[in-house]
Amino acid sequence: MAEWFRELDALIGGLDESIRSAGKRVRSVLRDDDPIEILCYRGYGNSSAAIIHGRVLEQRGISPSGDHDSTLRNLINTWRRAEADPVELAEVAVTCAGGSLMVRGDNEGFFTGRLELGPPIDPNAEWITYAADLLSPVSVRGTVSGSGDVLIPPTSATFGVISDIDDTVIQSRVSSFLLAARTVMLGNARTRLPFPGVAAFYQALRAGATGSEKNPIFYVSSSPWNIHDVITEFMDLQKIPRGPVLLRDWDISLGALAATRHLDHKGAAIRSIMAMYPLLPFILIGDTSQHDPEIYRQIVGEFPGRIRAIYIRDVTRNEERAASVSRLADEIRTSHSTLVLAEDTLGAAKHAAEQGWIRADALGDVHQEKRADEGATGEKVATPEGGAPSSGNAPTVINP
Repeated sequence: MAEWFRELDALIGGLDESIRSAGKRVRSVLRDDDPIEILCYRGYGNSSAAIIHGRVLEQRGISPSGDHDSTLRNLINTWRRAEADPVELAEVAVTCAGGSLMVRGDNEGFFTGRLELGPPIDPNAEWITYAADLLSPVSVRGTVSGSGDVLIPPTSATFGVISDIDDTVIQSRVSSFLLAARTVMLGNARTRLPFPGVAAFYQALRAGATGSEKNPIFYVSSSPWNIHDVITEFMDLQKIPRGPVLLRDWDISLGALAATRHLDHKGAAIRSIMAMYPLLPFILIGDTSQHDPEIYRQIVGEFPGRIRAIYIRDVTRNEERAASVSRLADEIRTSHSTLVLAEDTLGAAKHAAEQGWIRADALGDVHQEKRADEGATGEKVATPEGGAPSSGNAPTVINP
């Protein structure tokens, strides 16, 4: 990073801290009686421990999206998500399956923690509930509580999946700042669009070779926690398998946009997941628009023998980027893993079926949904970005 960039970043960081301090003083005077809510995000764990994430903030007044929400309503809800006032340094009591933990939030209201679970849980439960109760500050409006779910992969699971979200599952157009901003600010969960065939492919991965494996799927993104509700609602509407959605806090410094922050966040989240399940192999899914191949190369090197395959969707269709990914693939190959560079979901699904990781008859569902998402059957609105039929080229498979 150039010296001027570092200096500017430090200046903005100082301004950010001044704004936070001023905001804290104003809120302490004017908003002591505002209603508070605890957002409990989806966590993950095993038979003995769980990792949870959440946030304490003043109520935002955002309701689930509707089919006829106006652009103005979407913009107002986007503003409410971005403007959300955190409850700084809140103390929260978390309980789950006989375990308990007290966690303290940061100055943005975010809290995270690992708690040891109590008696052995049902090995086939898959999802269990945790509760969060606000201890401090005391709300003048009474008890403040929230609840969320923790994913515990059942014993039937044979592998896990870790997937990027932006331009892998959802068409976020992150390669274009203006298009990405417009997509986030003026849309909602019902206007955002999936990549063709994603839901059927991920359903097949969850089902596995037997059709009943219930393989866990984790979603990791550098998008802000502020839009967690948009992403999870979108996935439910599109029937994309449910799983923990791990996002990150954004600040207003230039450094928050740097590639190193992106790599650090996603890499740390993936390492935490893999450490939680040391005996479970994984499939990693991403795209070429950001740094997924570079991140996954690091993970393969750190967890040799744990990554069955890496599926990368080529959303850039750029020869230079494809060449750089191929060079990374050579390094991945030396670590005894496989990289598949495909133009669409169907190419990746065919490879998974050939390896026996999903049922062969699931390919028909992926193909049918892909055509529907592309507008070929009239069942769905055609996806304008990423929905164009592929060139027909076979995916590039680089084996060990």
